[in-house]
Amino acid sequence: MKGPLFYSKILLFGEYGIIKDSKGLSIPYNFFKGALKTDDNPSDTASKSNASLKAYVEYLRNIEKEEQGLVSFDLQALEKDVANGMYFDSSIPQGYGIGSSGALVAAIYDKYATDKITVLENLTREKLLRLKEIFGKMESFFHGKSSGLDPLNSYLSLPILINSKDNIESTSIPSQNKEGKGAVFLLDSGTTGETAPMVQLFMEKMKQEGFRSMLKDQFIKHTDACVEDFLNGNVKSLFGNLKQLSHVVFHNFKPMIPSKFHQLWQQGIETNDYYLKLCGSGGGGYILGFTQDLEKAKKALNGHNLEVVYNF
Repeated sequence: MKGPLFYSKILLFGEYGIIKDSKGLSIPYNFFKGALKTDDNPSDTASKSNASLKAYVEYLRNIEKEEQGLVSFDLQALEKDVANGMYFDSSIPQGYGIGSSGALVAAIYDKYATDKITVLENLTREKLLRLKEIFGKMESFFHGKSSGLDPLNSYLSLPILINSKDNIESTSIPSQNKEGKGAVFLLDSGTTGETAPMVQLFMEKMKQEGFRSMLKDQFIKHTDACVEDFLNGNVKSLFGNLKQLSHVVFHNFKPMIPSKFHQLWQQGIETNDYYLKLCGSGGGGYILGFTQDLEKAKKALNGHNLEVVYNF
């Protein structure tokens, strides 16, 4: 048995900012994917995943009780499948900021939610917000508080534009220019990052007035501008805003940037060969890069593997 595939996602813009109502733009990334599966001879990884699903069934049972009317599941079928060894077979690296738990949540909702909102419906803003709320509750099991955006992206497999907390819509992004020199790429930090401690750190920083005003006057301002530029295909303006954003993140979110990347981060800002930014909550996992000349960026980042996500 193997269920439908659910893909990883990349939050191009909006990490941390969307907690405080900045714009955000999230896109599906089809390179990594996962599906619910049952094997006759499960591997160690499959057995671990299955054990985690057993605990998850109990968590979903509680959601049903506590959030009456929000979502209900065919828990009998889910329990039976989990007892028969069902697990989530996934190539999405965990702790890398590209939505491994989001894809699992989307797969469970798709298969076991009763009265579910389907992708084929006319997805009004109300339906999208309801899905986001359901997914937020479902994903909180994996890393504390969740916005629900990762599973939403994985479930719909569409780019999502976050205008504010209560205003999200599916959107389209400019077609890729496969011949273009520019690119968005992923850089592997070589370590995993944990979302919960990074978000906790951010919340601690938010208690400082200086940090709060930097977030509003600089971080959110440049994030919003990057989203607009990207959606409208204003590449020149986008890179101007990206440079500012990369600079603001470097000076104010240093603990979220793995220390061995501090020099590379600064080098990008100084040479303009590429600009780096956080991919998800940081602390490890992937770092997101933007360049107007991929060959130049590859030379400058020699020794690092660049995975291209999108071509300009």
